[in-house]
Amino acid sequence: QVQLVESGGGLVQAGGSLRLSCAASGRFLSLNAMAWYRQAPGKARELVAMFTRWGSTNYADSVKGRFTISRGNVENTVDLQMNSLKPEDTAVYYCNAEDAGTKTNYWGQGTQVTVSS
Repeated sequence: QVQLVESGGGLVQAGGSLRLSCAASGRFLSLNAMAWYRQAPGKARELVAMFTRWGSTNYADSVKGRFTISRGNVENTVDLQMNSLKPEDTAVYYCNAEDAGTKTNYWGQGTQVTVSS
């Protein structure tokens, strides 16, 4: 079992920045990847950025050059630095992690990000 706790959401004006953090805990040996997804009202959940245990990253085209995903200072944490935020970035952001042993995916409870124009 993997528990994911997100923090850092909030309200910001267009052009501003926010930093999201996700911490994984529980009974697991390692995680293959940690990622951030988002879901806006009436839309499907989409991948925003992913960080694998091998150090590779993957971003949605819509956030490339504005968002940066990185390993946190504490083991099994991941941060998402979001710059130049746009109103279309408004969504609930979810942390996701894959257990390397069971290949099970786990989700956090979500954190709201609202960007005002």
